Formats: sequence, C-alpha cells, structure tokens
Amino acid sequence: MTSAPDWDLYQSLQAVLRTGSLSAAARSLSLTQPTLGRHIEALEQALGQPLFTRSPQGLRPTDLALRLAPLMESMAQTAEAVRREASAEADQVAGAIRITASEVIGAEVLPAILARFHALYPKTVIELSLSNRTEDLLRRDADIAVRMLRPTQAALIAQRIGAVKLGFYARRDYLAAHGTPRTIDELMGLSLIGFDRVQPALGDLTLGGAAITRALFALRSDSDLACLAAVRAGFGVGGLQHGIARRDPDLIPVLSTEISFSYDTWVVMHEDLKSSRRIRLLFDHLAEHLAVYVASSASPAGCEPGGS
Repeated sequence: MTSAPDWDLYQSLQAVLRTGSLSAAARSLSLTQPTLGRHIEALEQALGQPLFTRSPQGLRPTDLALRLAPLMESMAQTAEAVRREASAEADQVAGAIRITASEVIGAEVLPAILARFHALYPKTVIELSLSNRTEDLLRRDADIAVRMLRPTQAALIAQRIGAVKLGFYARRDYLAAHGTPRTIDELMGLSLIGFDRVQPALGDLTLGGAAITRALFALRSDSDLACLAAVRAGFGVGGLQHGIARRDPDLIPVLSTEISFSYDTWVVMHEDLKSSRRIRLLFDHLAEHLAVYVASSASPAGCEPGGS
C-alpha cells in the first residue's frame, strides 16, 4: 500500500498557491527553491496528477490544485489548533490562545485587557488576529472571538456583553477652524471620514434621511484604524466609539443628539473548548473587562461646545 504524502508536501503546495511562484514559496517556508520543487514533484507523483502547468507567465495551478486549496487551508487550521493544544501544560494555566477581533477592538481595547490577563498567567501566549471579517471558530481559525454581531453558528458558546455606542467626532482645532456644525446640512459641508468599498454592518445607514455612501467622504478607507487615525490627526469628522473617543480630550462629539450608531458585542468560543482551563479563564476575563469598556461607551465623550 502506498503511504499518504507527508503534510510537509502539502504545505509546500499551499505556499506556492499562496505566493504564485516556487522562489517566493521557498522563502516563505525557509527552504531552498530546489527543495521546494522536489516537494511539488513528489506530491504530483504520489497523487498521480500534475498540480501546475508551466507558462511564460509562470506557474498555473491545475484544477486538482485548486480543488485541494480549501482542504489544505482546513488542514492548516487544524494543525494550528493541535499546536496550540499541545503547547498547554497539564494542570497549569499555560500555552497558546488565539483570539480574533476587529481592528479597532483588537488594537485599541484588548491590549490593556490582555496585559492584565498575562500578568496573572505569565505562562500563557496570546495570538491576536485583527480582522474585520468573521473568522470561523468551528474550523478553529481561533479559540476565542470578540465579535460585533450576533453569532449564528451552532456549537458555539456566546456571551453578549452589550452595545458599543458610536458617534461622530472631530478634533477641537479642526472645529475651531471650520466651525462646529449645528445641523446635518452644516455637517455635510465639512470633510467627512468613512468607508471605501466595504460598508459597515450597521444596517441601512442614513444621515438626515439620506443614505450614507462612500461619495460623502473626503477620506475613504476600509481600515477602521486608518479612519480613527485620520480623526485624531484633524482631517475631519468621523465615526468613533465613545469609549475610545473619551480617552482624548481633544476629540469633540459632533451632533451627538442627532447621530448615533451601535454594535452589539459578543465573546464567543467553540463549546468543545469549555473544558480548557486557560481558554475558559480568558473567555471570562474578556467578558468581565469588555463589559467595563462597553459601559464607558454608553454616552458621548464630554459635551459639545456651546451644547447642553
């Protein structure tokens, strides 16, 4: 009986599909190009079919290689989950824990919360993945997720933390130079900051009854961190979480009684992980401290100049 190909060969195939060339794939895996080429040849021989065709434009994956791609991604995620579990020490709060969160929550809110957890359990290793797309916990892309929408998959443990409130903000000096708007029409005359190609999952966004589209924005980015940085830099007016805005006394709420948005916040993990002590401890720690943050986001930071 022919033995199954080693996982190393599939990793090499995955790297070539991801990078588009043998040389780039070899660099990503810290291999020589001839070694990686031998991996591909060995895998083709084991499967009995070619995985690439050569063309003047480079390597072209065959249909077989393209069909294998999602399966290898699943294998890679499983291997990562196995690695994290194997990193744990018996009867100790130790080992790797992978968390996924949105850009803003992951960069602006979680670091302080995770620092407290790591101080309590210094043998843990935190892997923090920032993405505004929803990672699949059923495939073990991550152990714990902080999500801004209600989980719908079965086999997940989800705890609702509350609603994070957002509003429009601008730097104090920007408003001093351009005027603090008192109406939606006045607001539309300022430089607005918002999304580019991906509309936030806030339902049907409207501003004064008009749909909010990318055409309104003087600065467009699908990176929430870039939009936050632009508001902090004084580019114009943009949407911020109240809890983040209140940290900077130079950020002033704009039309806070007329404009308000909110995201539901959830902490989620796979139900199979509830017996893992380190993951359960971090799940509870996140839920506790995120609740404090959500409470700080309940109302706008400070008050508008000249407002009530």
